[in-house]
Amino acid sequence: MSWGTDLWDQFDNLSLHTNRGIDVLDKYANFLRDRVAIETEYAGKLRRLVKNYQPKKKEEEDNEFTSRQAFRNLLKEVGDLAGQREVVSETLQLQIIQGVTLLSKTLREDRKKCLNDGTVLQQTLSAQLSSLERAKRNYDKAYRDSEKAVENHKKADMDFNLSRAEVERYKNIMTSKIQQSDDAKNEYANQLQKTNNLQQQHYGTLLPAVFNRLQELDEKRTRGIREFIIGAADVESSVAPIIARCMEGIVKAGESINEQEDSLKVIERYQSGFQPPADIPFEDLSKMDSSIATQSNYSSVTYNHLTIKGTISGPKFKKPRGGILNSIFGSNKNSLTADGQKEDYSDLPPNQQRKKLQAKIAELQHKVDQETNTRDGLMKMKIVYEANSSLGNPMTVEGQLNESEHELEKLKNDLKKYQGYLDKANQLQVANNSPQSNRNQLQNGHRTSRHSNGSASADDHNDGDDQPDDAGSLSRSDSEDNVAQIQNGHNNNNNGSASPESGLGTSHTSLPGSGQGSANENAMGEETCYETEVELLQPLGTCRALYPFEATSEGSIPMNEGEELQVIENDQGDGWTRVRRANNSNGWDEGFVPTSYIECTLFA
Repeated sequence: MSWGTDLWDQFDNLSLHTNRGIDVLDKYANFLRDRVAIETEYAGKLRRLVKNYQPKKKEEEDNEFTSRQAFRNLLKEVGDLAGQREVVSETLQLQIIQGVTLLSKTLREDRKKCLNDGTVLQQTLSAQLSSLERAKRNYDKAYRDSEKAVENHKKADMDFNLSRAEVERYKNIMTSKIQQSDDAKNEYANQLQKTNNLQQQHYGTLLPAVFNRLQELDEKRTRGIREFIIGAADVESSVAPIIARCMEGIVKAGESINEQEDSLKVIERYQSGFQPPADIPFEDLSKMDSSIATQSNYSSVTYNHLTIKGTISGPKFKKPRGGILNSIFGSNKNSLTADGQKEDYSDLPPNQQRKKLQAKIAELQHKVDQETNTRDGLMKMKIVYEANSSLGNPMTVEGQLNESEHELEKLKNDLKKYQGYLDKANQLQVANNSPQSNRNQLQNGHRTSRHSNGSASADDHNDGDDQPDDAGSLSRSDSEDNVAQIQNGHNNNNNGSASPESGLGTSHTSLPGSGQGSANENAMGEETCYETEVELLQPLGTCRALYPFEATSEGSIPMNEGEELQVIENDQGDGWTRVRRANNSNGWDEGFVPTSYIECTLFA
C-alpha cells in the first residue's frame, strides 16, 4: 500500500487531502484551547464559590455541629476539585496543545516542501512533453515538404519542356527536403526517447517518492491526533483518583452528620440549668388577711430572667448601654466583655456560664504556655549572649524579657481570676444539684409558709427582684438551709415556724386550705412567736431500700439496704423521693433519697 504506486496520478487530490488533514489537526488544537479556557473558568468559579460560602467569623461558634463541620469539609473537597481542574487545564496547555501546535507547524512546512518538489517534477515533465510536441510538429512539416519536393521532381523529370538545369534544381530541392525530413525524424525520435525515459522515471521513481513523503506526513498527523487524544484522556485519568477521593470525602462528610449529636450539642449550648415553672398554687382569698388579699399571689411566682432570656417566648433583652458616666463612675465588678457580656458571664445561665468560663480558661492557659515558651527562649538567648558577646548584646534582650515577664504575670492573674469565677460557679451548681434545691426549683424557687389562718407569710410575697440572680432560688432564709427533724410531732426550728424543706405544712400539690397551720410571723416585725403543734403528713405508702445510701448533700438522709421507710412525697421529676422514718428519740427523721435506690409500694 503506497500512495506513490496506487495514486500516481492524484497529485492534486493528495495535495488537497493533506491540507484538510492538517486543518483537522489545527481544529483539534482550537478545541483543546477552548476546553482549557472552560476548565480554567470552571476552576476559578469553583474557588470563588467556595470562598463565598466559607463560614463567617460570627458563625464560628456553630462549627461544633456535625452538619456545619460536614459543610466545611464539603467546601474543602470542592476546593480540591477546583485544584484538580486547574491541574487538568495546565497539563493540557503545556503538554497537549503545545505538542499539537508544533506538529501542525512541522507538517505544514514538510508538506510545502513535498508539494514544491512535486511541482518541479511536473514542470520538468511538461517541458519535455512540449519539446517532444515541437519535434513532432517539425518532423511532420519536414516530411510533408520532402514528399512534395519528391512529387515536384517527378513532374519536372517527366516534363520535356523543362531544361536539364531546371530538373536538376528540383532534384536538389528534393534531396534537401528529404535530408531535412530525416533530421526532423531523428530529432523527433530523440525527443521521444528522452520523454519516455523522463516519464518513466517521473511516474516510477521521482513522483512516487514525493507521494510517499506526503503519505508519511499524513500518517504522522493521524498518529499524532491519536496520541494527543489519548494523552488528553490520560491527563483526565491522572486526576481521576484524586477526584474520586474528593467524592469519597464528600460522601464521608455527609455520613459524618449525626442528628442526635447535633441535638445534644444544642442542649449543651442553650441549656440554662433551671427547672421549668410548676403549677401556680391555688390561693383561697377567704383565708387570707385583707391587707394581703389585695396583692396578687401571681407576682410571687418569679421566673429567672436568664431562663426567660433563653426561651423562644421570652422578651428580647437589650444589651446594657454604657456611656461616659458609666465609664467614669461604673464599677469594675460588672465590667463587660467585647461582646457585651459580664466579665464573669454571670448574666448567662449556669451551664452556659461554666462553658464560657472553661473556654476562657483554656484560651488563657494556651496563651500562658505560649508566653512561657517565649520567655524561656529569651532567657536562653540572653544566656548565650552573656557567654559570647560577639553573638549579640544581652541588653537588647533584657527589655523584651521584661515585657514577656509582665505579660506572663498579667495572663496568670487573669487565669487565676477566671478559675475563681469557675470555682464559684461550680459551688453554686453543687448547691443547685442538691435534692432540696432541685425540689425548690421545681416549685419556681418559692415555697409558702402558712399562718395558722392559712394565709401566706409576708416574706413569701417578696417579688424577688432584690435577690441575686445566681442564688435567688437556693434558699429564702438561714432557717431553710437544713432539713428539720420533727420530734414527737413538733417542729424544732428556733422561730417555731415550719421550714419549707421540712415538709410540715402545705405540699406543693395540695390546696392551701388542706395544710396545718404553723407559727404566724408578724408582718410588722414583732418578735412574738407562737408555737403550735403540727400534724405529720399522711404517708403515701412504704418503700424498701435496695442499696445503702450515704447522705452527702443538703436535705438528704442516709439509709441502709433493706430498711423500710415511709413515703410522704413522690418523685417530682428530679430523681428524689421524700421519705420518713422513726428515730431512736421517739421522733421522726425526714429527707430525700434517690428514687432509683428504693422500691416503693403506694397505698391504694
